[in-house]
Amino acid sequence: MNVDLQNPDTQGTIIYWFRNDLRIEDNQALIDACQNAEKILFVYCHSPSTLHASRWQLPHPGLHRQRFLATALADLRQQLVTRGNQLLEVCACAAEFLPLLARESGSSVIYCEDIAAPYEQDEVLALSAAGLTVHTRWQSTLIDPVDLPFMPDALPDVFTQFRTIIERESVQAPVPLTGPQSLPPLPDNYSQIASKWAIDTHSADAQLSTDISDAQMDQRSSFPYFLPEFSGGSTAACAHVERYLNRKLPHTYKQTRNQLSGLDYSTKFSPWLASGAISARQIFNALKKFEEEHGANEGSYWIWFELLWRDYFRFLHLKYGRRLYFAKGLTDLPIPTHDAGKFTDWCLARTGEAFIDAGMAELAATGYLSNRMRQVLASYLIHELGCNWRAGAAWFEAQLIDYDVYSNQGNWLYIAGRGTDPRNGRRFNIQKQANDHDSDGSYRRLWGKPGSAAND
Repeated sequence: MNVDLQNPDTQGTIIYWFRNDLRIEDNQALIDACQNAEKILFVYCHSPSTLHASRWQLPHPGLHRQRFLATALADLRQQLVTRGNQLLEVCACAAEFLPLLARESGSSVIYCEDIAAPYEQDEVLALSAAGLTVHTRWQSTLIDPVDLPFMPDALPDVFTQFRTIIERESVQAPVPLTGPQSLPPLPDNYSQIASKWAIDTHSADAQLSTDISDAQMDQRSSFPYFLPEFSGGSTAACAHVERYLNRKLPHTYKQTRNQLSGLDYSTKFSPWLASGAISARQIFNALKKFEEEHGANEGSYWIWFELLWRDYFRFLHLKYGRRLYFAKGLTDLPIPTHDAGKFTDWCLARTGEAFIDAGMAELAATGYLSNRMRQVLASYLIHELGCNWRAGAAWFEAQLIDYDVYSNQGNWLYIAGRGTDPRNGRRFNIQKQANDHDSDGSYRRLWGKPGSAAND
């Protein structure tokens, strides 16, 4: 939902609602808000109802993702304070809370990023229905939709066709925007507002750290978010990108990207991209500078390729919207079957298939999985266990540190054969995948249960 910003409200207090854009740099919506505000109130709503997983009676976001998000918000809070403002964090549904906040602060205008998924669109519609003026800005893709050589509803239904057009037409990603170094002041009554609604972030963070025991800070993790260099927030994100490039890892990315364990086999950009602590444009801009200095090769090209896939899943939402969330997806296939017992066994890593159970054990222990294992696990649930793909998508939503509504939905549709891919789904041969990617059994031993076949 893009709103015309040619005649923005330039008076009084503006509310900036952080969603999946937890950064100040390269944040067009935030820049617009600051340019048009006399005073500004930054808010983040912790709302468990954002989970589509609730439809399947699954748990709220796991502790791993909660902790990663907490560190991202802590970093954002500090950056706002440095620039002369603060972050109001509340435990509330945004659609219900923001109208109350607007009345309390004397505001009628909200700025936020645009998210083209059903629940997130409904939030904005609810705010508009409550009488608020909501300015949304599309800003999560590498390529701006206005720069596409076709209208979003003419997006090719095959990724390769999309990529070919983008590269043939030399479509360029915009240069990242510089964020404001100082921010408009808080509303005069901010202290009263904060005392009424703000959560105690220090107590919440302390409780979360207590809940995440030493045992859950699993040293086997391929994304050890409990280490400072893998914490949430733009500070850690930018430092990670710099380290990754300085070590010249882009040059080997394509060779290693299908590995299952370790810190360096993949870029590990996804958790920060998912929360918006860093933008795709910031990463790509840094990658181009790397290629200018150290040369481009197939590995560095493949990072662009993956960022383009990420864009494609977002643009599919602009074309198809809610249809991507139907049980049939975009197809006329029958409603998918579901076996609740087998689904539970899959979630709890007790299918009896050592390779699958190792992957599900890793997900539970760390909140992270390699892209290869995500595809294998999804294929097994859908094609071998005969379960509903939307249940699997919901479980990943509840568990993954780097859950992203667009990529999660797009990948599950792809594996289920209910999206746009002409191959009608991907059914992986589990034994072949194990032989190809875990030929020595090290992954199964790493995550297998003691005494299981995986450890024999």
